[in-house]
Amino acid sequence: EVVTALDGEEALRRFGEQAFDLVVLDVMMPRIDGLEVCRRVRARSTVPIIMLTAKTEEIDKVVGLELGADDYITKPFSVREFRSRVKAALRRASMGRPGEDDSVLETLDLQINPSRRSARIRGAEVALTFVEFELLVGLASAPGRVWTREQLLTRVWGDSSYRDPRTVDVHIRHLREKLERDPREPEYLFTVRGVGYRFRDADD
Repeated sequence: EVVTALDGEEALRRFGEQAFDLVVLDVMMPRIDGLEVCRRVRARSTVPIIMLTAKTEEIDKVVGLELGADDYITKPFSVREFRSRVKAALRRASMGRPGEDDSVLETLDLQINPSRRSARIRGAEVALTFVEFELLVGLASAPGRVWTREQLLTRVWGDSSYRDPRTVDVHIRHLREKLERDPREPEYLFTVRGVGYRFRDADD
């Protein structure tokens, strides 16, 4: 079932009336724009959010990701691409990763439970989006391994050909803000300059 809204106000009202598996927002919406709707939805839910942005509006992509969007699609786009991205988002939201170790991952004050899709830092549960959680589990499951941005894109989104590798940087920054005591001096998520990222290992 697909539910549509003519403007941002109606979108927020409908979101408050029933549960949704996925939210698709155009940045340019009347009354309340898509970025503000994204911010309000993300404050209330971890539902996957896909933003639709104009090709020339790079700032909208960055802001959308900063506000909690999981993915974005640049206009104009094909029906095939849209369908593929929606299916991928729904699949990520509804399924785990068969074959991966679901045992709890613990490092210092961080505990990650893949089977429950939950994480705790210094004893407090932290709210992570689907993308943030997938990135964290991927990195934490292989301590010390260096991942390129392209590898992380492929792990989380599958076909990464439509996505800017900088998308990963935004989500990693969000993770650091939620997990690290000081995001400028990380204990868990390290940048490997010119390559990508890695998770803390026994030598750190």
